[in-house]
Amino acid sequence: MAHATNGGLRIYWDSKGSGSPVLLVMGAAYSSRMWYPVIDALAEQHRVIWFDNRGIGQSQATKTGTIQDMASDGFAVLDAAGVDAAHIYGASLGGVVVLQMALQSPERVKSLVVGCSGILNDDKPRAPKVANLIARVPRGVLLALGKGSYGSAASPEAVAKDRAAIKADKASATGLIQQQNALRAYSVTNEAIAGITCPALVLHGTEDKAVRPEWGAELADTLPHAKLVTYEGAGHNYLVSYPAQANADVLAFLASVD
Repeated sequence: MAHATNGGLRIYWDSKGSGSPVLLVMGAAYSSRMWYPVIDALAEQHRVIWFDNRGIGQSQATKTGTIQDMASDGFAVLDAAGVDAAHIYGASLGGVVVLQMALQSPERVKSLVVGCSGILNDDKPRAPKVANLIARVPRGVLLALGKGSYGSAASPEAVAKDRAAIKADKASATGLIQQQNALRAYSVTNEAIAGITCPALVLHGTEDKAVRPEWGAELADTLPHAKLVTYEGAGHNYLVSYPAQANADVLAFLASVD
């Protein structure tokens, strides 16, 4: 088990494969275990590095922490892995984090893959603070409430596999609340995002109810060197409906950059 440190905070990470490095940054509430549709496929051609965000999985929690802190956690993992620059792939909250990473240290970001995310500017709504109470709700209850979030293209078998993985995942209430507070406090301008010049791939499901598809389109239009790929009938987690296609799209993009 490997750990990086950022300001004394212990961050769990791991890696697999060889080749140009790819750092995976997961979304809110979930540990890096939820990259299960991606890791093996990308590791056939790349060194894939993943980590648990602070307060999630095997990483330590902090009561306070910003998106900038979470971006620094990602760089601390790259340091621990001995990597100067990497392709960086973020999903949902992870997409916000990887965009911030590109703003903080563009020289360390070879390219961006941003899934089911967008530009979190002042015009975008946030979950109200009362939503922090959800952090204390058992995962089984949340799974029951989220049955319709996968989209019409997701097969029952794929949904069942994903829901089982979520049920087995671990997160602390402190970590979940910190993530939501960080999202609530963060804002970035479209002008700043337009200054990110590395190649980018934006992925989005057409039936995403958590992050509207037009937010993904806006992101792709704003980044100066971005391509948008959409997945028909996919919900917020497009990897449940289109794992093979999404992995193929990512691998083709990384190959074009390398």
